[in-house]
Amino acid sequence: MKYQDILTIEPGKRSGKPCIRGMRITVYDVLSYLASGMTQDEILQDFPYLTATDILACLSYAADREQITLTIAA
Repeated sequence: MKYQDILTIEPGKRSGKPCIRGMRITVYDVLSYLASGMTQDEILQDFPYLTATDILACLSYAADREQITLTIAA
């Protein structure tokens, strides 16, 4: 799974933030739910149009972005 195949960025949607499959739910939204203590299953129950792969794509994007930040800082 490549997050680039799942996440989309459109300037007119959610201020150009990365969204899941063209929907209006952002990577930030999903990461915030996880950070608040929601489990993957709870997120999938609340948002039945999301998949486990969507959530993994968000985590993969965040990990990749963190790696880029660390590389630039070094």
